[in-house]
Amino acid sequence: MADGTEIQEQPNNHQELVFDDGRIEKIAEFQSPETLYQELTARVRKYHPSDDISLIEKAYETARTFHKEQVRKSGEPYIIHPLCVAIILADMEMDKETIAAGILHDVVEDTVMTSEEIRAQFGDDVELLVDGVTKLGQLQYATDKLDVQAENLRKMFLAMAKDIRVIMIKLADRLHNMRTLDYMTPEKQQEKARETLDIYAPIAQRLGISKIKVELDDLSLKYLEPEVYHDLAQKIAARKSVREKYVQDIVDEVSEHIKNAGIEAKIDGRVKHFFSIYKKMKNQNKTIDQIYDLFAVRIIVDNVKDCYAALGVIHEMYKPIPGRFKDYIAMPKDNMYQSLHTTLMGASGTPFEIQIRTYEMHRTAEYGIAAHWKYKEASDGKKVEAQEEEKLAWLRQILEWQKDMSDNKEFMKLLKSDLDLFSDNVYCFTPTGDVKNLPAGSTPIDFAYSIHSAVGNKMIGARVNGRLVTINYEIKNGDCIEILTSQNSRGPSRDWLNVVKSTQAKNKISQWFKNEFKDENIVRGKDLVSTYCKAKSIPLSDLMKPEYVEFVTEKYGFRDWDALMAAVGHGALKEGQVINKMLEVYERNHKENVTDEQVLEAIQDNAAKQMLPKSGKSSAGIMVKGINDVAVRFTKCCNPLPGDEIVGFVTRGRGVSIHRTDCVNVLRMPEAERARLIEAEWEVDAAGEQGGKYMVEIVVYANNRSGLLADISKTLMDRNIDICSMNTKTSKQGIATMAMTFAVSSREELSKVADKLKSIKSVIDVDRQANG
Repeated sequence: MADGTEIQEQPNNHQELVFDDGRIEKIAEFQSPETLYQELTARVRKYHPSDDISLIEKAYETARTFHKEQVRKSGEPYIIHPLCVAIILADMEMDKETIAAGILHDVVEDTVMTSEEIRAQFGDDVELLVDGVTKLGQLQYATDKLDVQAENLRKMFLAMAKDIRVIMIKLADRLHNMRTLDYMTPEKQQEKARETLDIYAPIAQRLGISKIKVELDDLSLKYLEPEVYHDLAQKIAARKSVREKYVQDIVDEVSEHIKNAGIEAKIDGRVKHFFSIYKKMKNQNKTIDQIYDLFAVRIIVDNVKDCYAALGVIHEMYKPIPGRFKDYIAMPKDNMYQSLHTTLMGASGTPFEIQIRTYEMHRTAEYGIAAHWKYKEASDGKKVEAQEEEKLAWLRQILEWQKDMSDNKEFMKLLKSDLDLFSDNVYCFTPTGDVKNLPAGSTPIDFAYSIHSAVGNKMIGARVNGRLVTINYEIKNGDCIEILTSQNSRGPSRDWLNVVKSTQAKNKISQWFKNEFKDENIVRGKDLVSTYCKAKSIPLSDLMKPEYVEFVTEKYGFRDWDALMAAVGHGALKEGQVINKMLEVYERNHKENVTDEQVLEAIQDNAAKQMLPKSGKSSAGIMVKGINDVAVRFTKCCNPLPGDEIVGFVTRGRGVSIHRTDCVNVLRMPEAERARLIEAEWEVDAAGEQGGKYMVEIVVYANNRSGLLADISKTLMDRNIDICSMNTKTSKQGIATMAMTFAVSSREELSKVADKLKSIKSVIDVDRQANG
């Protein structure tokens, strides 16, 4: 899936990157599609057991024909993009169907060719792959960019579950688009780089494809933090010759000792990648001058025995730094990565890292799951596939969320949290010696749910290294954890949601509460919908026809009406959201042609109504149904604004308090209290009548940087907005969270302010607080 035909080619765009994988980097220098195609076929022939490349040739001819009229702003033919994607796939030694799908991956999205035509010409395999990376058409009811992004990612994950090769093509596509991002607007560059860093680079890491992952990281950094990126590049280049000599001296010294020990090995050294250095600076709050282990020496040997023999030689030569040895051969990472890591003190007092692995481990480290893509050619040319399903537990977990989660915002929040590149991990053990990899800061509850949801739901306590611990104990590397369970357990506590660290545990605990109280939630959801319709004088019976029910259940991703009502009862969806969507379709299907007689009749009715007593009017610009001269006050729990859907609550002795209809206090209100809710609405000129200023609280999330607060303050000052209160905090990952309160005249003004704040450099998101 391409990110659109506006993505531009820049021939030498990535030459400034400091990578050690120069083979791929030279691709963009080719200008002729024919030359690129020859390069592609030459690479495929190097590794593929069959000489028959007719499928790839046919795909090239088809794509060239359908993309014929399309060019990039640089003037180059569009076909260059899919060819470069195919070359990246060939570097991963993918099978011919994947290469063909890489060449064809844009024809359905950007040309008149259909999926049916691809299936007819290239078979089901290629069609499935192309469809998997083709973006959904413009979603009919999605007005939010986040909805479009979430729905496209949901589709991609489902396609990945059917065939993991889908994500190989998507990663290759994203890598080439990131290499050629210079022709995009700065806003688009930031948007694509943020999505790459949040979603695609972590997926490449999960699949163990470090060759793609490190380049996506560095390119994202270049566009998200250009000043940091160029500053890093200058500082590393400033002492390049000194550093290169230092690394080469270590390589020569190590080579001599390894050779004397009779171990056959390939040894090289390099400066670590930019993003790796940046991550250390951010997580450890240090400058580049304070990051000492900028260098890594890699030793590649023939077998595992030689890995440990080489380690012994190295530890004899240099003094190892305590606590900095990791054995990923005995305990591989989830993405199949295996290697010995040790940090040592050099002769000059400068620390450096050595990685020791076999050639097979090195290939897995570079290409991850792609290195284990096994195929063999039968005499009839058909391929037999073997996928490493057990390595994709994280993907199955994401698919579980998709089934259980209709809220796209919540889905994206969980996804980014689970794929967070800045988070560290801890390794711990089950009593039987199995290794579990959990996010840093995890508790025994996280551990229990990583084993099975039934273990977590029945957990009553835990032992760590034989000692009883509290459930909020923070797991450390090497801990052996035993979970104590009981059949009499009533299940998890809601407080656990504030204790657990892993996305998996949070999701499973939430699911338990949803399922446990499903029947009650269905009844509650139906009551909320019925009450809402009565309050708004909406005929619910008209909306309950099959076509409207089917539309809204499909819109929110539920299997039936009861499942949707359970979500409303649980609070995952607002009853107003559901009814208003159904009402939209109903009104679209029941448009009336108004006659002149009906218009005259309506005017006469309005004139008669002027003689009747009016609904209660308050000095705050609120109309309260059925009550005259009413005292109205705005609640601080949800800070309603003109334009918000509101409801009144008749208090004891303090008039009517006004809430937003989606206020948590209203949604959780006991049934006995709900009878005191009363219909209320804003007057037409509520915002202007008093010079109307209303308090509102928002939260700004941003990558922390110098001058951020000043930029936010200036943006608000420019709109004559005074900040009444502000509370800020910054996480270990460098994410700043700023809660601020100020006054605005309407929801529309707040929306404009939020848009302005979102345009500030390094701001990630702006949320309005439903409850203060």
